[in-house]
Amino acid sequence: MPDPHKTVAQAIRAAMLTADARAKAMAAREVARDWAAGRLPPVFDVPMPDTPARPPRPELLPPNAMPKRGRGGTERGRIALIHALCHIEFMAIDLALDAAGRFGAERGPEFVSDWLEVAADEAMHFALLARRLVTLGSDYGAMPAHDGLWDAARDTAHDVAARLAIVPMVLEARGLDVTPVTITRFQSAGDERTVRILQRILDDEIRHVGLGTRHFSAVCAERGDSPPQAWQRMVTQYFRGSIKAPFNDSARRSAGLSYEFMEGVA
Repeated sequence: MPDPHKTVAQAIRAAMLTADARAKAMAAREVARDWAAGRLPPVFDVPMPDTPARPPRPELLPPNAMPKRGRGGTERGRIALIHALCHIEFMAIDLALDAAGRFGAERGPEFVSDWLEVAADEAMHFALLARRLVTLGSDYGAMPAHDGLWDAARDTAHDVAARLAIVPMVLEARGLDVTPVTITRFQSAGDERTVRILQRILDDEIRHVGLGTRHFSAVCAERGDSPPQAWQRMVTQYFRGSIKAPFNDSARRSAGLSYEFMEGVA
């Protein structure tokens, strides 16, 4: 039963400070359910943590110290790839929770609803991939991972537009580009169970990027700014990398990322 005295910010913070991976995923889904049912007052009375709690495994390494994973041509390579994707989805739970808790007071209930729904989706994606690892004789935490995605949260903690520009509109949008190729690799290996999981994730991520684009455009409209031009400025300022082709143009267009956005950064 939910705590009748807990606010939405307190519930989000508690989920982010849950270290166990499975428990964090369950907590994120519970927060989303309780918010949707009206059981969490829209009060933002506690700050979001600078860094979410993490389980003791996997070992977190700097991105440049990660072992080479290969291209998924062997069973071990495919397990390593699933583990990497599982970790991304685990990190994405906290990224979505943090967006709702950090910027919800500023952006309002619809924003909170959207990003708590995204957090619940990411928790479900994590659970699907974690279970798949177990069926393949591994588990989440069996291989090292890196905490690089949380750098984007730290870098954009001061500005909702910057957060939307980088997390859904760059990092998640990159998933739209690479997931179809990953699906093809698993299809070639005859792993239809993983293919179905990845297709579900791809379909959901198109919607997530679309939410990010829509909320980003709303912020830009309030600020009297051009969404494509503002996005290009923020990518240049806050993204620690480069945006490289090839792009999944149809998926990006479905998510509202038109050619006008990509002009000048890709």
